[in-house]
Amino acid sequence: MAAFEQHMMRTYVQAGLVNTGLPVLVFRKAMVGYYHLQQEGAVKSRQSLLTIIDFSRASNQKRLWVIDLAKSRVVFHTLVAHGKNTGEQYAQTFSNREGSEMSSLGFYVTANTYQGKHGLSLKLRGLDPGYNTNAASRAVVVHGADYVSESFIRQHGRLGRSQGCPALPVGQSSAIINTIKSGTVIFANGPTEVAYESDWLSLDPALLAFARSTGLDNG
Repeated sequence: MAAFEQHMMRTYVQAGLVNTGLPVLVFRKAMVGYYHLQQEGAVKSRQSLLTIIDFSRASNQKRLWVIDLAKSRVVFHTLVAHGKNTGEQYAQTFSNREGSEMSSLGFYVTANTYQGKHGLSLKLRGLDPGYNTNAASRAVVVHGADYVSESFIRQHGRLGRSQGCPALPVGQSSAIINTIKSGTVIFANGPTEVAYESDWLSLDPALLAFARSTGLDNG
């Protein structure tokens, strides 16, 4: 436990996350889920990328991070949209329901890419029952969108909104999608007042995977 907490804090500091607005408690939750997913074989242990979306931040703030945990560095830090029925400036209401046009919280693993109406897009597999497991059937995917831009914020005071997809700035979307595709972890965090409970936040399995990855399980 102590080694995990030290590693988590060291990564947080070395990656410069303290200066980017990502709360350390959100980063810790994402790390616990990341290692738990490794323990269950949902992601490969050699895969070191972790994407965090913090929907507790306003939509006119950069609230998506792609972090290389092996190198303790932020690869991307950018804007990301929420669903039109999730809120205006702030994300407030989330759903796993078909047709809700809301964002969904929880842990995802990225799947394959395809060319859609928004260009290069990335399919997602939701892993939190009751929260995001309908992502595939709802066509909740990562894609670029014109309404995710600083110019849109200057005009409207907030980002435009999607039908539930975590939409990205057009100029960065392809690079981000190609970086995180094919089996990396995404964690979408919500505001503290929104209920979210996940088995992936169980610490013991995460500690087992962490110990194995660092050699601590060898005594």
